[in-house]
Amino acid sequence: MATPTGALLVGSVPLESGEAVFRAAASILGEHLERIPDGETGDRLNWIGWQIAIFQQHPDLEPAPVDPEHYAPLPMSQLRDGVSPDDLSFDALGYAQAALDSWAVFKQLQQDGAIPATTRFQVTFPTPLAPITSFIHFASQAAIEPAYEAAMLRELAEVLDAVPHDKLAIQWDVAVEFGVLEGIWPVPFDDALGGIVERIARVSSHIPDDVEMGYHLCYGDFQHQHFVEPQDTSRLVELANSLSAAVARPIQWIHLPVPRDRTDDAYFAPLANLQLHPETKLYLGLVHHTDGVEGTRERIAAAGKAVSEFGVATECGFGRRPSEQVATLLEIHRDVADPA
Repeated sequence: MATPTGALLVGSVPLESGEAVFRAAASILGEHLERIPDGETGDRLNWIGWQIAIFQQHPDLEPAPVDPEHYAPLPMSQLRDGVSPDDLSFDALGYAQAALDSWAVFKQLQQDGAIPATTRFQVTFPTPLAPITSFIHFASQAAIEPAYEAAMLRELAEVLDAVPHDKLAIQWDVAVEFGVLEGIWPVPFDDALGGIVERIARVSSHIPDDVEMGYHLCYGDFQHQHFVEPQDTSRLVELANSLSAAVARPIQWIHLPVPRDRTDDAYFAPLANLQLHPETKLYLGLVHHTDGVEGTRERIAAAGKAVSEFGVATECGFGRRPSEQVATLLEIHRDVADPA
């Protein structure tokens, strides 16, 4: 059976603070992790949900009707009548401030020896398309997206200016995009795959080569449900290959999800068609709390028939889980994989 190498924490961790996440991850996983995120604790725990307030409080936006059939029927906003998209801008979104607060804690813990010296500080951003598709009415998405993307890039620039590049890793969360590719959500551009790849490549180009960068591909986890159940990994492989072809800078990792009940060869078979950069490490999100080490090893064995080298992760962040499960989830990562 294939033995995975290393682990990736892809997103939120339901502990009381970033410090608690750093300490738990470092103490349990240690050399299994090349980078540690702050767990998106507090208001950020529900991924992009905290950006709803950014739109609701903006003076140039107003409430829009909510589609009750939406995957996650949350409050929507739209451009206020009479406002020109050219005049629209956003103030701070909160991502940079959260990252800088967490960096101060990470740096001190690393100086104290609680975090290995070679471990990088991982900062996670959603693609700008994610909040726009999720919280902006379809009729206003094309008008609002450029201003929101510009604001997100300013947040990224703040982080790049403040954190030493040899200590930093940036992850782009690519989740809503699969709802688009699967036909769940419409977007105001004709070529769904091409438009998605163009947008991700554009924001990725703002990250210097000496900063590590990776992608977390995801099929959603709202109320522990996917946008749609993936038939296999073919659409994930298609986007991973498209990004690898379009992004000129190094891509240190790409993460793909594995549903809990998929131990069949058919789900993993398309992984044999991956065409990643030479430096890109593959992580498979096959760690599940429900069936623990035994079930995770079954998925590892199935994946190993299609791809020989990979690390382990969960499908999505575990912010929607009880905090009591965190240690067990981290231990499963450790018990099924060799150190990185």
